[in-house]
Amino acid sequence: MLASCLDRASVATAFHVNVINMKRSYTMTSRADAARQTGERILAAALDHFAAAYYDEVTLDAIAVDAGVSVQTVIRRFGSKEGIVRALVQVSRPRTESQRAEAPVGDIRGAVANLVEHYESEGDLILHVLRQELRVPAYAEVSAHGRRVHAEWIGRVFAPWLDAERGVDRRRMLAQLVAVCDLYTWFLLRRQQGLSQRQTELALVELLEGVLP
Repeated sequence: MLASCLDRASVATAFHVNVINMKRSYTMTSRADAARQTGERILAAALDHFAAAYYDEVTLDAIAVDAGVSVQTVIRRFGSKEGIVRALVQVSRPRTESQRAEAPVGDIRGAVANLVEHYESEGDLILHVLRQELRVPAYAEVSAHGRRVHAEWIGRVFAPWLDAERGVDRRRMLAQLVAVCDLYTWFLLRRQQGLSQRQTELALVELLEGVLP
């Protein structure tokens, strides 16, 4: 009888402990979800502001209001405007680099389609950042990284042609490829000259075919 009572007591205790642990786990998960959602709201609000205004004009107060949180919450989560910019980059960088990595090697039209897809999605925002990089250190970091990734993309995608050249001829070809595939070239064709996306792709293909043997 005593053993039976002890067993029932042990089961009851274990059940009680499990319930408490489940409640704690649920509470921690709920808090983590709430914190994640808060961070996402702050970043979404910040992106809207950074995309629409110059860096100096964006305030933490405005970001906090749009995110529905206090300024203290923004500061506690990201520290500063620079911290928010770096967090935005960390979120967007893997997606961007994954998309650019899909460009085929040795295929001019495929490479251009990949490049223009990227510029159509993010080109205007990147240009907005580039216009401010000389006076905003956080933007300068973003731009420097973007140039490195773009240079690596050029070297990989056009490797069959670049690898066939040596010395000054290779350097000249590389410079030409960088110029043709640069964001500003897309901007000139797409925004200033008003070409459609399709016509912009054709123009870039023709320019590249004039460079590559």
